Amino acid sequence: MTINNLLIISGTGNKSGKTSMACRIIEYLPELKITAIKITPHFHETTDGLIAINEGDGYSIYSETNSKSNKDTSRMLSAGAEKVYFAKVWDNTIMTAFKKIIEMIPEGTPIICESPGLRSFVEPGAFIIMTSDKYYNKKNIKHLQALPHLMIKLEELTDTTTLPVVFKDGKWEIIS
Repeated sequence: MTINNLLIISGTGNKSGKTSMACRIIEYLPELKITAIKITPHFHETTDGLIAINEGDGYSIYSETNSKSNKDTSRMLSAGAEKVYFAKVWDNTIMTAFKKIIEMIPEGTPIICESPGLRSFVEPGAFIIMTSDKYYNKKNIKHLQALPHLMIKLEELTDTTTLPVVFKDGKWEIIS
Protein backbone atom coordinates (compact mmCIF):
# COMPACT_ATOMS: atom_id res chain seq x y z
CA MET A 1 0.00 0.00 0.00
CA THR A 2 1.52 3.35 -1.08
CA ILE A 3 0.42 6.54 0.69
CA ASN A 4 2.29 9.57 -0.67
CA ASN A 5 0.85 12.06 1.83
CA LEU A 6 2.21 9.94 4.71
CA LEU A 7 5.54 10.58 6.45
CA ILE A 8 6.60 7.78 8.82
CA ILE A 9 9.09 8.48 11.59
CA SER A 10 10.79 5.55 13.34
CA GLY A 11 13.71 5.39 15.71
CA THR A 12 16.39 3.21 17.19
CA GLY A 13 14.79 3.36 20.63
CA ASN A 14 13.34 5.53 23.35
CA LYS A 15 14.49 9.16 23.35
CA SER A 16 15.88 8.87 19.81
CA GLY A 17 13.99 11.97 18.65
CA LYS A 18 10.91 10.59 16.90
CA THR A 19 8.44 12.96 18.54
CA SER A 20 10.92 15.86 18.41
CA MET A 21 11.20 15.45 14.65
CA ALA A 22 7.42 15.20 14.22
CA CYS A 23 6.89 18.34 16.31
CA ARG A 24 9.59 20.27 14.47
CA ILE A 25 7.95 19.54 11.11
CA ILE A 26 4.47 20.38 12.42
CA GLU A 27 5.72 23.68 13.93
CA TYR A 28 7.54 24.78 10.78
CA LEU A 29 4.71 23.92 8.40
CA PRO A 30 1.51 25.16 10.14
CA GLU A 31 -0.13 26.03 6.82
CA LEU A 32 -0.30 22.31 5.98
CA LYS A 33 -2.74 21.52 8.83
CA ILE A 34 -0.94 18.23 9.45
CA THR A 35 -2.67 15.27 11.09
CA ALA A 36 -0.37 13.36 13.45
CA ILE A 37 -0.61 9.71 14.47
CA LYS A 38 1.28 7.72 17.09
CA ILE A 39 0.99 3.94 16.94
CA THR A 40 2.44 1.88 19.78
CA PRO A 41 2.46 -1.83 20.71
CA HIS A 42 2.39 -0.86 24.39
CA PHE A 43 -0.98 -1.19 26.11
CA HIS A 44 -0.30 1.18 28.98
CA GLU A 45 -2.88 3.14 30.96
CA THR A 46 -4.87 5.75 29.03
CA THR A 47 -4.20 9.30 30.22
CA ASP A 48 -6.32 12.44 30.51
CA GLY A 49 -7.14 13.98 27.18
CA LEU A 50 -7.36 10.76 25.20
CA ILE A 51 -10.90 10.18 23.96
CA ALA A 52 -11.65 6.63 22.79
CA ILE A 53 -13.06 6.67 19.26
CA ASN A 54 -12.69 3.07 18.07
CA GLU A 55 -11.83 -0.22 19.75
CA GLY A 56 -11.56 -3.73 18.42
CA ASP A 57 -9.90 -7.01 19.17
CA GLY A 58 -6.23 -6.10 19.63
CA TYR A 59 -6.41 -2.33 19.13
CA SER A 60 -7.72 0.90 20.65
CA ILE A 61 -7.81 4.27 18.86
CA TYR A 62 -8.00 7.61 20.63
CA SER A 63 -8.21 11.27 19.71
CA GLU A 64 -5.83 13.50 21.69
CA THR A 65 -7.47 16.60 23.18
CA ASN A 66 -4.88 17.65 25.79
CA SER A 67 -2.11 19.91 24.49
CA LYS A 68 -0.70 20.67 27.94
CA SER A 69 0.99 17.41 29.02
CA ASN A 70 4.39 15.92 28.19
CA LYS A 71 2.89 12.92 26.35
CA ASP A 72 4.09 12.53 22.77
CA THR A 73 0.59 13.03 21.38
CA SER A 74 0.07 16.15 23.51
CA ARG A 75 3.35 17.56 22.26
CA MET A 76 2.22 17.02 18.65
CA LEU A 77 -1.08 18.81 19.35
CA SER A 78 0.76 21.64 21.09
CA ALA A 79 3.14 21.93 18.11
CA GLY A 80 0.13 22.74 15.93
CA ALA A 81 -1.17 19.47 14.50
CA GLU A 82 -4.71 19.90 13.25
CA LYS A 83 -5.68 16.53 14.72
CA VAL A 84 -3.77 13.86 16.66
CA TYR A 85 -4.66 10.17 16.90
CA PHE A 86 -3.13 7.60 19.24
CA ALA A 87 -3.43 3.86 18.64
CA LYS A 88 -2.44 1.01 20.94
CA VAL A 89 -2.10 -2.14 18.84
CA TRP A 90 -0.92 -5.71 18.82
CA ASP A 91 1.58 -6.42 16.05
CA ASN A 92 -1.05 -8.26 14.01
CA THR A 93 -3.62 -5.42 14.26
CA ILE A 94 -1.48 -2.46 13.23
CA MET A 95 -2.97 -2.26 9.72
CA THR A 96 -6.53 -2.65 10.99
CA ALA A 97 -6.06 0.28 13.36
CA PHE A 98 -4.22 2.37 10.77
CA LYS A 99 -6.95 1.86 8.16
CA LYS A 100 -9.60 2.91 10.71
CA ILE A 101 -7.66 6.12 11.38
CA ILE A 102 -7.10 6.84 7.68
CA GLU A 103 -10.88 6.62 7.12
CA MET A 104 -11.29 9.60 9.49
CA ILE A 105 -8.73 11.83 7.75
CA PRO A 106 -9.74 13.87 4.69
CA GLU A 107 -8.06 12.59 1.53
CA GLY A 108 -4.82 14.37 0.67
CA THR A 109 -4.22 15.67 4.21
CA PRO A 110 -0.51 15.67 5.14
CA ILE A 111 0.02 12.94 7.74
CA ILE A 112 2.97 12.32 10.06
CA CYS A 113 2.98 8.95 11.81
CA GLU A 114 5.35 7.90 14.58
CA SER A 115 5.51 4.13 14.23
CA PRO A 116 8.30 1.71 13.41
CA GLY A 117 5.88 -1.15 12.79
CA LEU A 118 3.77 0.57 10.13
CA ARG A 119 6.71 0.85 7.72
CA SER A 120 6.67 -2.92 7.21
CA PHE A 121 3.20 -2.63 5.64
CA VAL A 122 3.04 0.80 4.00
CA GLU A 123 5.19 2.65 1.46
CA PRO A 124 5.05 6.29 2.59
CA GLY A 125 6.00 9.40 0.63
CA ALA A 126 8.96 9.74 3.03
CA PHE A 127 10.49 7.69 5.84
CA ILE A 128 12.80 9.05 8.56
CA ILE A 129 14.77 7.02 11.12
CA MET A 130 15.88 8.93 14.22
CA THR A 131 18.96 7.92 16.23
CA SER A 132 20.80 9.36 19.23
CA ASP A 133 24.31 9.17 20.62
CA LYS A 134 23.18 10.21 24.12
CA TYR A 135 20.50 7.67 24.94
CA TYR A 136 20.45 3.92 25.26
CA ASN A 137 18.84 2.62 22.11
CA LYS A 138 17.65 -0.94 22.30
CA LYS A 139 15.43 -1.53 19.29
CA ASN A 140 16.71 -3.67 16.46
CA ILE A 141 15.60 -1.90 13.29
CA LYS A 142 18.01 -3.42 10.78
CA HIS A 143 15.04 -4.57 8.68
CA LEU A 144 13.88 -0.94 8.44
CA GLN A 145 17.33 0.42 7.61
CA ALA A 146 17.33 -1.62 4.41
CA LEU A 147 14.31 0.37 3.16
CA PRO A 148 14.59 3.79 1.46
CA HIS A 149 14.94 6.38 4.19
CA LEU A 150 16.74 9.30 5.71
CA MET A 151 18.59 8.70 8.97
CA ILE A 152 19.07 11.67 11.31
CA LYS A 153 20.65 11.96 14.75
CA LEU A 154 18.66 13.78 17.43
CA GLU A 155 21.76 15.84 18.14
CA GLU A 156 21.79 17.04 14.51
CA LEU A 157 18.12 17.99 14.71
CA THR A 158 18.72 20.34 17.61
CA ASP A 159 21.62 22.01 15.73
CA THR A 160 19.74 22.83 12.53
CA THR A 161 16.92 25.12 11.49
CA THR A 162 16.29 23.39 8.16
CA LEU A 163 13.87 20.55 7.65
CA PRO A 164 14.80 17.32 5.85
CA VAL A 165 11.40 17.09 4.12
CA VAL A 166 8.91 19.10 2.07
CA PHE A 167 5.28 18.48 1.20
CA LYS A 168 4.84 19.17 -2.49
CA ASP A 169 2.06 18.24 -4.90
CA GLY A 170 0.34 16.07 -2.26
CA LYS A 171 3.49 14.11 -1.40
CA TRP A 172 6.16 14.14 1.32
CA GLU A 173 9.66 14.21 -0.16
CA ILE A 174 13.12 13.95 1.42
CA ILE A 175 15.38 16.94 0.71
CA SER A 176 19.02 16.12 0.09
